[in-house]
Amino acid sequence: MPTVFFSYSHADEDLRDQLEKQLAMLKRQGVIETWHDRRIGAGQELGQVIDEHINTDDIILLLVSQDFISSDYCYNIEMKQALERHEAGEAIVIPVILRACEWPYAPFGKLMATPTDGKPVTQWPDRDEAFLQVARAVRDAAGRLSGGKAPALVGPSPSKASITEGDVTSSRPGPRSSNLRLSKSFTQRDKDQFKADTFEYIARYFENSLAELEARNPGYQGTFRRVDANRFFATIYKDGKDVARATVYLGGMLGAINYLQGETTSSNSSNESLSVDADDQMLFLTSMGMSSFGRAREQKLTQEGAAELLWGLVIDPLQQRHNW
Repeated sequence: MPTVFFSYSHADEDLRDQLEKQLAMLKRQGVIETWHDRRIGAGQELGQVIDEHINTDDIILLLVSQDFISSDYCYNIEMKQALERHEAGEAIVIPVILRACEWPYAPFGKLMATPTDGKPVTQWPDRDEAFLQVARAVRDAAGRLSGGKAPALVGPSPSKASITEGDVTSSRPGPRSSNLRLSKSFTQRDKDQFKADTFEYIARYFENSLAELEARNPGYQGTFRRVDANRFFATIYKDGKDVARATVYLGGMLGAINYLQGETTSSNSSNESLSVDADDQMLFLTSMGMSSFGRAREQKLTQEGAAELLWGLVIDPLQQRHNW
């Protein structure tokens, strides 16, 4: 029975738990066994036990996020060993994109990622559907390792339309190249959808950041107000007095994601704008640099990078003023 190793940052532990629940049917059918470092018992040597599993388990899931990439242990040790075994044909490595980050530029960026098109799990309207795609990729990998097909789900087979390039697929087991990445093209519809999804991501990012700011800083209050589908206000109070107000809206003359100091329902001006662009592999955002003095103009921003850029315009003046 193939064994599945979770390589992840502890910051993503909740998402790992959700994924493991989605793999429950495979475990009940005897298709796979799973292991992660929370299974290490008292008195066992952490590094030694992890090394044993990452060097012997059959399927290695890289649970990718910015925390995974910034973790020296995940990136320099676990990922490196995993890819070496993958290249040697000793294991199957599957990148599972949990949260937005610049994963296509990592060494595992040449591998087919899941969910579909490497769209981060946290950006799916239904996370169960995203994790279901991951489960199907694991089922397929387990079938390849056993030289056949893993037991099918009871009930109707997935339709052809549901089997996407985001799932890890291969017609034959055995050695193959990992250099399989080809150029992608993106339609205007793809770009428009990415822009809309990014605006929703930024809205959630601001709402959660305002709540956390209030929780961590006595005397400060954060208020998030959604005006309509394309606009929201963010306000920070200090002892009841407003010290920062911002408007983020979608559209305007440039059709971009715009930031403006203060509250307004006008769409004729902005202090910062983010537009959607693409290279041969991914969609990303670029800054007009109007408020960031060009520091982000040349960067290919992820959704999280774009959200943090705009949040910085709100919080940076307060941090400088109060030397937080």
